[in-house]
Formats: sequence, structure tokens, C-alpha cells
Amino acid sequence: MKKMNHKLMALSLKLMALSLVILMAAGACKDLDELNINPNAPSPESTDLNLLLPTVITGLGTQVVNLGFGDVAGVVQHTQKTGWSSSHNNYDWSSPGQGWSDYYGVLRNADELYKKAQKGGYVYHEGVAMILKAYTFGLIADLWGDAPYSEALRAEEGAAYFKPAFDSQQTIYHGILADLETANSLLSQEGEKPLNATQDVLFEGDLTKWRKFANSLALRYYMRLQAKETDFAKSGILKIVNDPGTFPLITTADDDANVGYPGTANTTIPSGGIPASWPTNTVYNISPDGEYMRRKPCSTLVNVLKDLNDPRIAVWFDKVELPLVLVGGTDVSHISADGKTWEVSADVVKTYEDTYNTPIDYSTDYIGIPPAIGGALFYNLQLEGNAAGQGRYNSHISQLNTMYEDATGDLLQMRLSSAAEVNFILAEAASYGWIGGASTYYANGVHESLNAWGVGDEFDTYIAGVPYNGLESIIQQKWIASWSAATEAWFDWRRTGLPKLEAGPSGARSKLPIRFYYSLDDDINTNTEHANEAISKLVPTSYKGSDPTNNSAWSKTWLLDGTGLPYN
Repeated sequence: MKKMNHKLMALSLKLMALSLVILMAAGACKDLDELNINPNAPSPESTDLNLLLPTVITGLGTQVVNLGFGDVAGVVQHTQKTGWSSSHNNYDWSSPGQGWSDYYGVLRNADELYKKAQKGGYVYHEGVAMILKAYTFGLIADLWGDAPYSEALRAEEGAAYFKPAFDSQQTIYHGILADLETANSLLSQEGEKPLNATQDVLFEGDLTKWRKFANSLALRYYMRLQAKETDFAKSGILKIVNDPGTFPLITTADDDANVGYPGTANTTIPSGGIPASWPTNTVYNISPDGEYMRRKPCSTLVNVLKDLNDPRIAVWFDKVELPLVLVGGTDVSHISADGKTWEVSADVVKTYEDTYNTPIDYSTDYIGIPPAIGGALFYNLQLEGNAAGQGRYNSHISQLNTMYEDATGDLLQMRLSSAAEVNFILAEAASYGWIGGASTYYANGVHESLNAWGVGDEFDTYIAGVPYNGLESIIQQKWIASWSAATEAWFDWRRTGLPKLEAGPSGARSKLPIRFYYSLDDDINTNTEHANEAISKLVPTSYKGSDPTNNSAWSKTWLLDGTGLPYN
């Protein structure tokens, strides 16, 4: 399993901070025309090319974690929240919508890296910048649909690009696939200006790993098009699989595209808003209703892991501290004499179940919160023996593993791409008859996920209980393996309908959402003509509900239109 060298990353962060100090000192004597430069971050135009590299990598990784360990984890039922939970548990996203300004911020830095690389003849940096841009544009297209692409990042060319046109989702996908192939070619060339291993906080200057990353992303996006452009997707995957010398892939967890945290502070470092520590840490945020305490396992994932005897459950979650035990009598609710359980009588249970319309869970090992229930804050008699308040500790359910209270750690990673994902994509391609070896790729995907989480030695026992059984088994294991990087699970569910997830009773609609809203602030009120054109192309479903326009989380983008998935 790949372990990020935190000393190297910490050094790169210090260098970025130093560059900020130099830039600010130099700017003290400039005239007032430069007051529009962000005083809290180095200007991309004036920052050294190598110093831009870790900023772009960690900026992108931050977005991946924010999504995959944030609200999208609620959608795919990996986690639920017990405080300030409406967007996480219930998909309450409509006003003002989800902004993409942070994504385009990453892209502006990546584009500056690309331009500096081209100008200076840094062919490897050019290839890396293309990969990072492709990844970010791909996320935007995945999340929203049509978006600024060909006219984005061109404001310096004049007013004509201040309100860029939206390219189609199809155009963006095809564009990034072409760029990923070009990047792979650039990185395979002979060059004299290597990546700075210290500043490359992803692969420490290893060009082969960058090529594997590019081609693994290409597999992701070819498979994204599986239902919409089947022949195109198949031919792209065959091209990669049939020529491993030209198109190497991430196939072992040692090559996973992970970035660690230095763990030096809870607040963002002065390099553009990049966090220095894992986002749920309690090292710096000791609030009893902080992000760690708010976030709990979801019963959907917990119950599947328990049914499969999955060894990852103990890596991700803690067991229940005080399981509930039903006893005789009335009005009983107290800790047992041995201090190991919490005893409750039937009348107390009935009052709870009648109030919240949710049954008590008496499990003694792991318990998750059911998705989108009305009483998540109070689930499983939370107030019996626990401090009241949003996001507090609940001794009657599981918490996230205590490692998620740490600021840094070998398993606390920004997980951009993995060997597990690649093997599951190849297994899916084989399940369609495009290539051979479905069961082998499936087993490899399971094995590499276990390796990535430090339980690979339990593979033989585990795989015996989860044998290959077609597409449903592939997507289920891929959904599990996407823990803390849940966007891929959401995107798989949208195009396959798997795993069979159901919205909870308090969800904003009776089905799970399938896209992000365009933001009033980012575009609808500022780039109105182009935003409205993109909205007019969205295809509403019967679950659009009260959304006044097609700009709904329950409207279909081009990718899903006509597929019948995940619903009509």
C-alpha cells in the first residue's frame, strides 16, 4: 500500500508559504492597480512553476475529499450526519445551488502550470497539468452536466470570455479523453527537465506512475460513457487494454493516486485554501459537535459489511460502546451493573419508536443510522444517557473509527484513483464481453481494496464469501471500495442503477438525486444567457417536484437521457 511521505509534503507546504511571504514583501511597493491580487495566496502568474504543482494537486485532492467524504457520501449511504444534516442526509441542495468556483480555481492554477510548462519547455509538467485539468473538468461535467470548457480560463484574452459559453457534457468528456491520451504520450517522451520529486506530492516525480494515472482516468471516462456511447466506450477500453506498454495502468495499491496530509494545523495553509489536516480531526477542532461527531456510519453500508463479514468494517468504524438491551419493568433506561450495556424497558422503546417511526437496533457490534430518517439526531435512544445537542457522541450506535479524529495518518488520504477502481472497471468491461477475465479482475479489485486499507491478508477468507456473480457483485464491491471517495459510487449508481439504493423517508424526493444544481451565485445570475441555455437542455424526470425550472438535482443530463437509468 502506498504511503505518502508527509515530510515531503510538509516541506512543499513550507516552500509555498515562503513564496507567499516573498510575494507579499515584493508587492508592498507596487501601485494600487495590483490590489485585486489575492493577499492570502501566491499569484499563479508570478509563482515558480514547481511551486504551483503541489498547490494544484492538493487543491484537486481537497475537492475529491470534500465530495467523497461529504454530502455525496450521504447520497450513496456511506455516512449520515446527526447535526446540520439537511444537505448530507436529505439532499436539500436547491438554494442557492452548488457552486463550482473552487473547481475553476483549481483549473486556473492548473492552466497556469500548463502555460508555464509550455513556455519553458517542461514537457513533463505539461503532461501533468493536462491530467490535472482533465480530472477537474471531468468532475465538473459529472456533477453538473454542460459547463464552461473551451471558453473557460480565457478571461485574460478579453471581455468576450468574461461570460464563457457552456460546452456540452459530451464535448467535455471527449475533450478530456483526448487530453489524457496526449498527456500519456508527453510523459513517455525523452526530456531533460524532470518533475521535482519534493514538489510532486502525488508520485514524487515518477513519470510511469503519472502515465498510469492518466490511463486509469481514461478508463474511468470510457466506462462513464458505457450506456450512452457503447461502441466508443468499448473501443477506447480495448485500445488501452490491448497495449499495456503504451497505456500502463494502476493495477496495485502501491500505485494508488493518494495524497496525505501534513497534519500541521486545522486551518488552511496560505497557498489557496488547502487544508493541512484531515477534515474531521479533533486534534485542532475539539468542539463536541465538530465534524467528527456529526458524521456517523450509514446502516446501508454497515449492514452490507456485516453480512459479508468484511474486514474493512473495523478499519472504518468503531463498535457500539453501550448496546441497548431490552429488560423488564417500566420506565427503565440506565447503564447496566457491569457498565457494558444500556438497559431499556418496553415502554421506553415504544415511546421512541412511536415518536420517530424507526425501530430500535439491539446489535452488539456495529450499528449505522438509516438513510434520511427524521430522527437521525436521536437515533437509537441517543438522548438516553448522552449529552443533548446536534452532532454529539452517541454511545448506542457506531462512530467513525478513532483514526478519523487524527490530523494525519497513513490511511487518511485524498484518494484520487485506485487499483481497486481500475480492476473493477476492467471486470465490468469483461462482464459485457468486451474483454476476458471478469472473475479475475473482480477478485483483483477486491484484493487491492483490502490491501489499500491494510487488511489484504484476509483476502482468501473474504473472497470465498463474496464470489464473482456478474455486474451486481462488481458494482457492490466497487461501492464498498469507494469509501471516503464516494463520487465514483454515485456516478456508477446513476448509470447502472446499482447498488439498489433507496431514498429515506425524509429525503427531499422519493428518489436519490442525480446531479448538482447550477448555482444562482456562480452562473445563473452572472452568466444568465449561457446558464439558461444549459438548463433548457436538461431533461426533467417525474421527481423534479417543486423545482421551478429544469435546474433540478432530479433532472437528467445528456449522459443519462434516454438510458432509462437510474429512473425516468
